[in-house]
Amino acid sequence: MNDFGPEVRRLLKAAGFEFHRAGKGDHQIWKSQTSGRVVTVDTKIKSRHSANATLKQAGLPKSF
Repeated sequence: MNDFGPEVRRLLKAAGFEFHRAGKGDHQIWKSQTSGRVVTVDTKIKSRHSANATLKQAGLPKSF
């Protein structure tokens, strides 16, 4: 199966998001300094639908 986690994190970094803190379990909290948005990112995203939902939360277009 695919792991979309690294690609989602790369897209978030490119959009100006930074790692803020660790969340519960294997989740991470990312925050944008410009927009103030906060996004929860699973470290192992196996579904393209979940990956696109995370990007939507961040205000970014679908990529998968």
